[in-house]
Amino acid sequence: MSPEIKVDSVRSESSGTLGRAVSRGHGASLTLDSSSRPQPDAFTNSEAFLAGVSSCGVTLIEMYAQEIGLSLARMAVTVEGSRDPAVPRYQSVHMRFEIAGVSQAEAEDLVKTYRNR
Repeated sequence: MSPEIKVDSVRSESSGTLGRAVSRGHGASLTLDSSSRPQPDAFTNSEAFLAGVSSCGVTLIEMYAQEIGLSLARMAVTVEGSRDPAVPRYQSVHMRFEIAGVSQAEAEDLVKTYRNR
């Protein structure tokens, strides 16, 4: 394998509660529920997927803004996925970026960079 290849690894195991798994990677753990058996104290698998997408938006834009000398006051990304519960894929996904501390044009350029990466 090329030294430039990054490999991420997560192991998920039964938790002892039907519809709930514990996932572990690099020393951290995350409890996830089946989307068909959500509990109030854990993300569902679907919510975790969307959280991965939205947190990627936040971290990528924050780090890129710092690289190019922009100082963000704060930012948030909301992702909403719509799907038929009987179909295991999203029919539509909408992302909303809220970026404070930069101009509208700078914010649009930051989001464009995210979309292009």
